[in-house]
Amino acid sequence: MRALLLAVLIGAALVISEANAAGNAQYGRTIAQNRCSSCHVVEPNQKGGDTAPPFAEIARKHANDMSWVRTWLTDPHPPMQGIALSREEIDDIVAFLQSLPKQ
Repeated sequence: MRALLLAVLIGAALVISEANAAGNAQYGRTIAQNRCSSCHVVEPNQKGGDTAPPFAEIARKHANDMSWVRTWLTDPHPPMQGIALSREEIDDIVAFLQSLPKQ
């Protein structure tokens, strides 16, 4: 009985963990607008912020490998050294990127 209960609890924890790792695209959009838009074009109608690839391009280029984006955001390289994001914020940005059209 204890083994069954333990298995159920572990399974529930994994499901919750997966749901949290999915991120929130709307929060990701807000983070991107507030912290990334000085260098990246985040929204199609945005002016300025063209010193780094647009988010739409990043979404297209890495559509099948968001682990690259996660790694980049976890350990940013110049000129992003001043950007520190929590794992949850990274999940949210990844969710936002995944929500963008892949055309």
